Amino acid sequence: MYRYIDDKEFISKMRSVCGEIMQDLCHILKEDYDIGAVFYLVGSGAKNLILQNEQNPVDLDYNLEIMRCEDYERCRDIKEAIRKAFNKALRNNDWSDCQDSRSSLTTEKRYFKSGNSTGFSMDVAITTRDNKDKYYRLIHKKTGIIVYDEYMWEEAHSSKKLKQKVDYIKRNGKWILVREQYCDIKNRYLRQNDHNHPSFICYLEAVNNVYSMKNNW
Repeated sequence: MYRYIDDKEFISKMRSVCGEIMQDLCHILKEDYDIGAVFYLVGSGAKNLILQNEQNPVDLDYNLEIMRCEDYERCRDIKEAIRKAFNKALRNNDWSDCQDSRSSLTTEKRYFKSGNSTGFSMDVAITTRDNKDKYYRLIHKKTGIIVYDEYMWEEAHSSKKLKQKVDYIKRNGKWILVREQYCDIKNRYLRQNDHNHPSFICYLEAVNNVYSMKNNW
């Protein structure tokens, strides 16, 4: 069953280690590929909602937002440059190379030599915004034959209304209710052996549930 990780020292150390690698990645991208990028923590790691299922490893999700590059339409070249730069940053920190998935770059599981023995990894999504502030993720559609793979910018789900609800909930001091709902929802789907509800969908459901009860606060 899922439970919140309450080891603040472990969480801080994990964020510090991963953050240093992301900083290194941005530096390498600028120096080696003339690509300007910034990174920020997203998902449960950014919302103080890090859950662990029994003794299983946890992960931190990052967005690498491309701010400047020669040609945004050269999606394959952008993805390859970032993958190579990320591997260089990982090796600089004695990590193994990343794995390239459809929508992110995923690292190996790591363990600290002392203290909390929970394993952790990083998932890095490549993103950008247009001049209308629409948000896109770089997608790699694999075909099984590399030369036929497709790379494209796919518009991401807008989170503007979600942020407004979250801000309202926090202003009213009810964030603890979201934490309770989020954990309950994750465990409900786990008991049902339902793997079709990723963490973001569970988070969205938790926020909507709490927000819908605002008249009873």
